Amino acid sequence: MAPPTDLAKVGKEGFALLDECLGRKVSKPTQQPHAYQLQKMGTQYLPRKEDIDCYQAFQMYGGTLIVEYRTIREYSTNKPPRLRVGMAMTKSDVKAILLLCLALLAFGPKCTFGGRPGADSAPAGSGTVFNVLTYGAQAGGKKDNTQAFMKAWLAACHSKGDAKLLIPTGTFLVGQVAFQGPCSTSSPIVVELQGTVIAPTDVSEFPSPEWFSFEKLDGLIVTGGGTFDGQGAAVWKYNNCKKSSNCQLLPTSIKFSYVTNGEVRTIHSINSKAFHFHINNCDNIKVHDISITAPGDSPNTDGIHVSSSNLVNISKVAIGTGDDCVSIGQGSTDISITGVTCGPGHGISVGSLGKYPNEKDVKGVTVKNCTLKNSDNGVRIKTWPGSNPSLASSFIFEDIIVDNVKNPIIIDQQYCAGSSCKKNPSRVQISDVHYKNIRGTSTSEVAVDIICSPQFPCEDVELDDIDIKYSGVKAKSLGASSACSNAKVVYGGVQNPPPCP
Repeated sequence: MAPPTDLAKVGKEGFALLDECLGRKVSKPTQQPHAYQLQKMGTQYLPRKEDIDCYQAFQMYGGTLIVEYRTIREYSTNKPPRLRVGMAMTKSDVKAILLLCLALLAFGPKCTFGGRPGADSAPAGSGTVFNVLTYGAQAGGKKDNTQAFMKAWLAACHSKGDAKLLIPTGTFLVGQVAFQGPCSTSSPIVVELQGTVIAPTDVSEFPSPEWFSFEKLDGLIVTGGGTFDGQGAAVWKYNNCKKSSNCQLLPTSIKFSYVTNGEVRTIHSINSKAFHFHINNCDNIKVHDISITAPGDSPNTDGIHVSSSNLVNISKVAIGTGDDCVSIGQGSTDISITGVTCGPGHGISVGSLGKYPNEKDVKGVTVKNCTLKNSDNGVRIKTWPGSNPSLASSFIFEDIIVDNVKNPIIIDQQYCAGSSCKKNPSRVQISDVHYKNIRGTSTSEVAVDIICSPQFPCEDVELDDIDIKYSGVKAKSLGASSACSNAKVVYGGVQNPPPCP
């Protein structure tokens, strides 16, 4: 054990500086300090059986640490520097951490504020890069890299200044991870995925139904051109949602919960077990220039599902899945969807709404300049029968191309997925719905299908410049038609199919 002059007490405020200077890797003490040292410093020795870092130690002990660093003799023999967690539970002088870093500088280890061992060097102004390889990750798709990813995230999240978590090229097997905040970075934390991450195929490894989870963050960017591979083909057979409306969903690939000011761009998601992306209880989220892919018969693989969120902007996204390309759930407000291509899939949907008690209202959804091809639905609003009361209002579907699409325009207030369907009418009140300049071809004879609740009829539904031709097997003898019930509809401009009688 080093003499007392080689020990420094680190207070709560010093943890960040210690991490900044030396990184988060520490080793357990090899022996207990002499009793006279403990008495002199007024501390209690708390031995550890495994490695911990400063942040973890503070969370466990709630006090200060005795940190042993490399002595001059160790430097002369080229032994690597180390931190040894020795004790806790006392007050300390924060200035001591500065002395510790200065001593390390004098003894030779590389130590600069704003970077750490374990953090890759980066050009000035680009922030500190935390490469998962540095924290023990190995490419190849065989080793479980969950702990390495979590260590890299903790280091990045609790750093000062700009920080980037880097997942380089290669294939990385990663189990369930929760990238939680709040973080201490000075700007949005960046997760740059350059390679491919693959999920385990054993669903018992997921205690909760999500794979990558981003939680309680203010400022987040996910980017890099890489791929999230949910490996869903191995487990889709266990999905029984077609038989039961109360089924248990398989894990979502990427979930955002309580994230503010987030951005997702230039990444790919393939073969999710269930939803590809779920944006829940978030505010001011941008998703753009990404691709989402799963087979057309893959169950419940919604591309992007939004619920209980505000100001979500989805643009320039290519989606082909076995369920809704984009779905807007309860409690969503001010949602913008532009430049999305969808197919295969179940279209761009609001809902389903009303399945659960106490659902919040949906208001302000705009879908513009989107193309749907070979999808089972076009632009859709769907609510469950027998629902509790709620409101769904202020929808604009404009400049939409439908190419060989079933049900291009549909409001379905008798929606029921599964065998146990209620007979009572839906009590979701739909109003202020505008369909403008929608054109293309329909594989269903009924191209405009507006079926609303008899208890709460749809109000203020507008169809303006609709030109959809029937392209199904009976195309030579029949044209497209419209069907309406329990709805107040107004028409303008071109109407093909003809308006409801």
